[in-house]
Amino acid sequence: MEVQAHNKEPLNFADVRTMFKELSQETDRKIQELAESIRETDRQLRKSKKELDRQMGELGNRFGELAEHLVGPNIQAKFGVLGCHIDAVSRDFTIRDDEDQALAEIDLLLQSSDLVIAVEIKAKLLEKDVDAHIRRLEVLRRWADKTHDIFVNARKIRGAVAAPIVSGEVRQYALNAGFYLILQTGDTVKIDVPPGFVPREW
Repeated sequence: MEVQAHNKEPLNFADVRTMFKELSQETDRKIQELAESIRETDRQLRKSKKELDRQMGELGNRFGELAEHLVGPNIQAKFGVLGCHIDAVSRDFTIRDDEDQALAEIDLLLQSSDLVIAVEIKAKLLEKDVDAHIRRLEVLRRWADKTHDIFVNARKIRGAVAAPIVSGEVRQYALNAGFYLILQTGDTVKIDVPPGFVPREW
């Protein structure tokens, strides 16, 4: 059997240049498609993150509202046991300057004739929340001294933080800062006052 060889024409420079051009164009197209796919994936991830942040924010707000309702009704009696007889409880108390700009917001403001307790409520208490509440109480003290409105200089100002989730480390951090620590357990609350605890006054 005789085999016939079919020889192809050898590639010349023009053929190589054409092949290289076609290959380059195809590579560029693939790179552009990949880049667009990456951009679209990034857009989708950003959109998903934004939606997740929004949902988490709403959940946090709802949890905060629930926490306020859990803390509020029992708080006067709980502090009464500690000798702090509370006459009035205000929710969402806002401190404003002379131009009506908000300086600080307080979740619960407990008042008696000689004492004010500002309560910050969180779903999970962190050290940064304790630090922020210290600054909030400093604002409250300055505002009280300046306005002489519902406060008088002789009135003591104390702070408290409330949360259903508090780690042992953060618990100690809050107590060291001089805050009453209000812990939610089920449908009731308790005030964590260890032996030797002395509340800080502003």
